[in-house]
Amino acid sequence: MRIAIIDMGTNTFNLLIVETLVNNKYEIIFRDKAGVKLGKGGINNKIITPEAFERGMTAIEKHMNTIRSFNAEKTIATATSGVRSTENGKEFVQSIESKFGLKVQIISGNEEAELIYRGVKQAVTFNNENVLILDIGGGSNEFIIANHNGIIWKHSFKLGMARLLDKFNPSDPITFEEIKKVEKHIHSKLGILYDAISELKPEKLVGCSGTFDSFRAMIIAKNGGIPDDVRRSVSYPINIVDYEKLHVDLINSTLEDRKKMEGLELVRVEMIVLASIFVNFIIRKFKIKSLTQSTFAIKEGMVDKILNS
Repeated sequence: MRIAIIDMGTNTFNLLIVETLVNNKYEIIFRDKAGVKLGKGGINNKIITPEAFERGMTAIEKHMNTIRSFNAEKTIATATSGVRSTENGKEFVQSIESKFGLKVQIISGNEEAELIYRGVKQAVTFNNENVLILDIGGGSNEFIIANHNGIIWKHSFKLGMARLLDKFNPSDPITFEEIKKVEKHIHSKLGILYDAISELKPEKLVGCSGTFDSFRAMIIAKNGGIPDDVRRSVSYPINIVDYEKLHVDLINSTLEDRKKMEGLELVRVEMIVLASIFVNFIIRKFKIKSLTQSTFAIKEGMVDKILNS
């Protein structure tokens, strides 16, 4: 059976089309993404602006045309923080169903975390040690502590990059004082994560989402390689020293500088600095010793859930 998954994130609407195989396995047929910036201009006011509403509808139309061309027999769409936390999110979902006949599942932060873990465990090998998983979104960031036995702790924080960008609107380039303000804000919101880290002591960070895909591609390019298509391998170990060098470049860069950076998609140039400040803060605060990028997250987790339920 051919299945299509649409992950309606706050920054991008992602499409995954797979062909199911025997023994609950599957083959990836096609991937695509559409930059939407659903939270731009309204996320902290709990509203999808008319412009973002229209960008979202256009992206769904594009993906539905693709799904039809691949003759998918089943389509599942999920919406996350950018929809569930807005006052007109349900109206947006109803408009999609009315126009395209597509029923959208608005999933909770906990459901999002469960799907992320299901996706990541297909890409990264877990053992006895506890691992911290981080999915950076536009509306929320999901933290999960897990090992090979499953999820031990999870929480969704309303600290997504669209929220931070809207709240702080930093200078270009960002100033040292602004970085400190952002870090102070992050610190003030993560109290229950500190408790969990103190108890469970993960030393490895697995990062998934476009932010970490970008870090991977940019570091490969910076080291003289050709930024590989993240679809070719499902995970990638990121040297923390290499990441720290990239972080320095990012916080010192202007928007125009970032538009020219190899490996960085244009849809991410506005938010990548704040995303890197967030990741750098987590690595330093929790003394993370290793960093791995996972290409798999919510979409692949949904496929796993379909095949194993």
